[in-house]
This record gives sequence, structure tokens and C-alpha cells, in this order.
Amino acid sequence: MNDTELSRYITDNFAGVDVVVSSGDSFFFYNPDPNIPPDHMFPWATLVTSDHNDPFSDLNRPSVYRLNIGVSKATVQSLFGELKPASKDESADQPVFSGFDYTALDQLMPHPVYGKMHWVSVLNPSDATLETTVRPLLDEAYATAVSKFSKTHSTAPRC
Repeated sequence: MNDTELSRYITDNFAGVDVVVSSGDSFFFYNPDPNIPPDHMFPWATLVTSDHNDPFSDLNRPSVYRLNIGVSKATVQSLFGELKPASKDESADQPVFSGFDYTALDQLMPHPVYGKMHWVSVLNPSDATLETTVRPLLDEAYATAVSKFSKTHSTAPRC
């Protein structure tokens, strides 16, 4: 599956998704109501196709892309346990967590930059990884986005 097919998979399987494409990267937002201006503050998933935001995944290789998914802290801990910071100085020239090969294809890992904010990533997920590992994470991220949207756009009076 390439990045275009994966983008189509997301939009076909998750209702109300608004996609913003910038510099070849895709940002997935939840906005089911065309009458409400889209809030493009925080995507629930992204597809990144180049190294212009970070060099750790070597996305400039032919046909390599990274799917990023925002999940809960509990989910990250259940997947990876306690994560070891790469460095105490948190330099921009290294990923936030050590112990991962951020260039490996089809391997779920913390996001190299946004892992501390509970984002996970996978480069070029296979169909099997998509269904068994990635789909539940997409489901979680989407459900969180739906919940946040519902709370923000509720028509019920607030106390």
C-alpha cells in the first residue's frame, strides 16, 4: 500500500474526515459538518512523505512514507512500556526516545519527535500491520477526535 492508497483507506473508513494536504503531507481532521468552519489545529493522524520536518525516518528514500497517529498516554505505555529519553538535553538533532530504528519499515514505534505527546508512527505499514496493529490505533485516535468535536460543538446549554 502506498501513501495515496493509505490516505484513501482513512477517508473511506472514517466518516467526516477533512484532509489538508501541504507540501505532500496529509493531515487528517474530524469535521462532519460542512456548515461549521473546519478546525485545523490538531489532526488525529498524518501521512508524511519527506524529511522536511525531521531527519530521523529517512523519508527521502523512494516510496517511503510515515503514518503518524495521536493516541493516549496509556496506549503508548501499553505498547512500549517506559520509554527512555534519547538525551537529557533533548537536542533537535536526535529523536526524543532511544532504542528504536526510526528508518525501519512496517514497525510500530513512538514518533521520533512527537512521541512525548503520545504519537506513534509506522513507515510503510503492510496490509497485515494495517489491519492488526494500525487499525485499532486509528480507531482510538478517531474516536478521540469525534469526542472532542462533539464536546466543542455541542448545542446543549453549558452550566
